[in-house]
Amino acid sequence: MSGSSKAINFLAVSSSSSSHLCSTKMALAISDELLATFVPIVVYWIYSAFYMSFGSFDNYRLHSKKDEEEKNLVSKANVIKNVLFQQTIQSTLAIVLYRVIGNEGGGASKSQPNSITVMAVQFIIAMFVLDTWQYFMHRYFHHKKFLYRHFHSHHHKLVVPYAFGAIYNHPLEAFVFDIIGGALSYSISGMSPRTSMYFFSFATIKSVDDHCGVWLPGNLFHIFFNNNSAYHDVHHYLYGGKYNFSQPFFVMWDRIMGTYMPYSLEKRAEGGFEARPIKRAK
Repeated sequence: MSGSSKAINFLAVSSSSSSHLCSTKMALAISDELLATFVPIVVYWIYSAFYMSFGSFDNYRLHSKKDEEEKNLVSKANVIKNVLFQQTIQSTLAIVLYRVIGNEGGGASKSQPNSITVMAVQFIIAMFVLDTWQYFMHRYFHHKKFLYRHFHSHHHKLVVPYAFGAIYNHPLEAFVFDIIGGALSYSISGMSPRTSMYFFSFATIKSVDDHCGVWLPGNLFHIFFNNNSAYHDVHHYLYGGKYNFSQPFFVMWDRIMGTYMPYSLEKRAEGGFEARPIKRAK
């Protein structure tokens, strides 16, 4: 075989290998829409597992382990089943909604993602939209006896909240609060699917943190947000259901609408903390 023939064969083999490698990469590629759908679910369980590892650390708990076991009206096994069911429904609907809405992040291509400034603005808009939707829906589901009795009361079976129970809800409520709220914040902010992956992962971490039932020193969420695990814990009190509806980021709407319940964080004699409402519930 001549040198030129060998060279041609080598180039043909190289081209074939490159094509095969490209095909393999394309097969392994995961769309931003799928990442935005499933990464927040993975984040939910990882962050929940982190907090559940503090379950026996009585010095950080907002309620005793005994209270958690005696006051809650649903077993942890049923909470896990419910949350997995919710996430299955939500992931299916999310995939459909990403195709229907189809944001491209304000015209940015996948090879040229939005700048940090644009993403920050989109985050702020999405946070405001999600907070607004969830505040008024949350309050409405409390004030309408039918909606509370048949739907929202499921979530309040967790009188003593814990991390992986953050989205323990009735499926219809989950659709109204999370799916519609998420779709609105995504579409109005104009964020891309890639940016939404970061936003919904952040919102997931925040929601888990608000329900964790733990007050860790140095927690950045407690430093930068007044809406935190102690604030939301007051709402889960049997007499706190008329207050602190805001979730998951700010307390703005509670202050504006007169449903803000301040609290003091007190050390319990047996260890841990207690969020005590400062004003009397009406």
